[in-house]
Amino acid sequence: MLEEIKKDALTRMNKSVEAFRHDLTKLRTGRATTALVDHLKVNYYGSDMPLTQVASVSVSDARSLTITPWEKGMVSAVEKAILASDLGLTPNTAGTVIRINLPPLTEERRKELSKHVHAEGENAKVAIRNVRRDAIQHVKELLKEKQVTEDESHRAEDEIQKLTDKAVKDVDEVVKAKEQELMAV
Repeated sequence: MLEEIKKDALTRMNKSVEAFRHDLTKLRTGRATTALVDHLKVNYYGSDMPLTQVASVSVSDARSLTITPWEKGMVSAVEKAILASDLGLTPNTAGTVIRINLPPLTEERRKELSKHVHAEGENAKVAIRNVRRDAIQHVKELLKEKQVTEDESHRAEDEIQKLTDKAVKDVDEVVKAKEQELMAV
């Protein structure tokens, strides 16, 4: 029973860390990456489709992306999706190819993004601590129902705390790596 609680806590903590990592891929740094536009939805004949399902996206150099819609009629829909997004980027169209140039980040914007990364990191840590709280609560309920001994309970709580510490450390490492990426000119 205790092993299941620990396994569940570990799984949920790892999911929190991975969700945090995934959220950071959408954050614009000075370098072009296809992850910037992965979350965009394009109106495709009345239904919203992910950009990656209506066009090919590639990195042409360190500061620009190239988007090639598979149908010529989709060029304007893709442009509209980019303009409507929260990325603040302007698409340049040449025939059926859409280019997006990423301007270099200002020092002020880098600091702002760094603060955002830290805030998101704190949110991920809160989620991890909530998982810890739930797991320890579950262990205490088992102790109250006399399904585990006090020693087993304390040991399980210690192990859950170690899992929490490792997950929080992982989040800190992700924050540090993203911050270095942001501050690199």
